[in-house]
This record gives sequence, structure tokens and C-alpha cells, in this order.
Amino acid sequence: MDLINRISSERSQFSKSERKVAELILHEPEQAIHRSIASLAALADVSEPTVNRFCRRLGCKGYPDFKLQLAQSLAQGTPYVNRDIEESDNVDQITQKIFDSTLNALNIARQSLDSRPITAAVETMVAARKIAFFGFGASASVAHDAQNKFARFDTPSVFSDDLLVQRMWAINSEPGDVLVCISHTGRTKALCEIAAIAYENKATVIGITAAHSPLSDSCHFTVSTNVPEDTDQYMPMASRIAQLVLIDAIIAGYTLQRGPEFREKLARVKEGLKGSRYSKQTTTKQ
Repeated sequence: MDLINRISSERSQFSKSERKVAELILHEPEQAIHRSIASLAALADVSEPTVNRFCRRLGCKGYPDFKLQLAQSLAQGTPYVNRDIEESDNVDQITQKIFDSTLNALNIARQSLDSRPITAAVETMVAARKIAFFGFGASASVAHDAQNKFARFDTPSVFSDDLLVQRMWAINSEPGDVLVCISHTGRTKALCEIAAIAYENKATVIGITAAHSPLSDSCHFTVSTNVPEDTDQYMPMASRIAQLVLIDAIIAGYTLQRGPEFREKLARVKEGLKGSRYSKQTTTKQ
């Protein structure tokens, strides 16, 4: 396991101060390589001895050795593809590595998950007048999946990855409306601007994004996956899967909170869709 994955998987074992250092490094691993121990300690709001203690806990001799190992972790893999994939890998190796890295990322996300913002998100969406799911790029597919599931429900919902449509919705949003913004980095400028408009209009903004990111500043609740995937350098993979799992958790929570009568509505929807599929019984061509 490389250094970044170790920091993520062992986060729960750190002290409160060491966890601040871990979260800062996982949020900005590339910048950490170029920071002095004094600047890193100041940004994490801890002492320099805490940073050294954090480094030694990970098996490093000190902060310089930690930065070297961190740089080596970031240099692994194939740029613009995946940090766990080497150019010499064959298809079988690639497949196994993608499954392994995704399972590891999901486990990291589960261990570091804070259920409180998920609970708040579910309660807010149950009471919502209408809901919008917005995202760009890889996160747009997650937002679309969320709206696809909500299309089965009786709360009006929309999806868009069009900036102008998003802006119009945000401008017209009101108290009681809910905007779900999805972004792994939380640094997409256009989405941050949309969230800020809705926030100013007193709509409730939920972010499925990185904690302490520009997007989270305009969110009432931030649900973070904490997946250590640098999508500035690599193709979004495990982070997108973790987002989808979080959406499924929110959907399940929403459904249960709506109660038995609501599930009866879902049963009618399922029944109404049966005619769109062939039966499970297979036929053999003569």
C-alpha cells in the first residue's frame, strides 16, 4: 500500500491533531510536497512536533523523508489514466487492479464517513418542495443517476449539466428547494457559483464533495467520500463509484423516511414498468 492509501486507511488511528495533518495532505497532496514543515503545521493548525510525530507514525524518518515518499506515491501509475496502473500491465492485471483499488477506496470512504450530514440531507430532501441534481464531467453522470432514481418519487426533481439551465434554476430557487451539487474536488468554479446563488436565495444546498473545499463553503451540508483520487492528474474512477454509493444510501434513507404508504406508491410504479421488459423466462430459438 502506497503512502497516500496508508494515510487514508489509518486515519482513524491518528490523534485529533495528527488527523488534521492527514486531512490537509489528502486534500492537497501535490502542494504538501513543496511546503516546509512550518507552513504545513500552520495550515493544519498544529505544532511542528505533531507533524514530525505524524511522519514517524507512518514509518518515515522525518518530514523530509515523508515528502520524498509522498512524491514517490504521486509519481506511481500512468499519468491521466490511474495511479495503480502501469504501462506494462496487461488487461487481466488492469482489471484486477481497478477492482482492488475501487474496493480499497470504498473501504476508506466507509471508515471515514460521517453519517450526520447524510441524515441531515435525507431529512431535508424528505421535506423538499423540489430537488435539483447538478454536476459537470464525471460527476454529471452521478447527478443524472440520482435524478433517475428520484424520477420514481413524487417530489419534483431535475438534472442538468448545462450551465445556463443550472443558473436559471438557482436564480429561481426559493426556501424549501434543495440543490444537490456533486463534485469530487469541490473546485469547479461554475458549480461553486451556482451553489452560491442558490444559497443566497435561501434554498438548501447539499454538497457531495470534498470537505473544506470552495464548493463546501456554499453548502449547508457536505457529504464527503474522502477518496484519495487525484482527478487533476488521473481519470475519475473510484471517486465516482463512491459518489454513486452515497447517492444510493441517501435514496434508501429517503424511501424509508417516507413510510409504508410511500413504498406502496413505489410498488405501483414498479408494476407500471413491467410491460417495458421481456419476462425472465427465456425462449429457445427453434
